[in-house]
Amino acid sequence: MYLIVGLGNPGKKYEKTRHNAGFMVLDELEKKELPEARLLKPDTFMNDSGSAVLKATKNYKLPTKNLVVVHDDIDIPLGKIKVSKGSGSAGHKGVESIIQALGTKDFTRIRIGILPPEGKPADVENFVLKPFKKEELPLLTTAITSALSILESKLGRA
Repeated sequence: MYLIVGLGNPGKKYEKTRHNAGFMVLDELEKKELPEARLLKPDTFMNDSGSAVLKATKNYKLPTKNLVVVHDDIDIPLGKIKVSKGSGSAGHKGVESIIQALGTKDFTRIRIGILPPEGKPADVENFVLKPFKKEELPLLTTAITSALSILESKLGRA
C-alpha cells in the first residue's frame, strides 16, 4: 500500500492557487480506482503538512519508502514535472515540514512545475498564493496528466 499526499492549503480561498498543485493532482487521482493507494490532502496549512503526514503514516503503519508527496515547485517550468527521492526541501515549506516530522528525506516527491515563462517572480510567497492564469491552464493540465501517469505506473496500473 502507498500513501499519496497532495500538498496545498485548505479552503475555497486557496483552491485554484499555484501552491495547491498537489491538491489538484489528488482531485484527479480520486476519480481512479486505486486499491493500493491511500490519498491524503492534509487539512493543515502548507507549512504544517508534516503533522498530518506523520499521523497518516503511523495510522497506516507505512514505511516512508511507500510515501509519495505531490507538490508545486517554483524552480521547474510550468507544464513540467520532476520525480525525486531522498532530496532536501529546496526551500519548500510543506516538504520541509514533512522532513522534520518524519525525521527522514527517504520518500518520493512528484514536483509539479509552476515557474512561469517570464521567470521566477521577485515575491515568490505572494506568487504561489495566486490562481493560475487562464492561459496557463493547458500547461498545468499537461503536468497533472504526467503526474497521474507516473502514479498509476508506480501503483501497477499503467
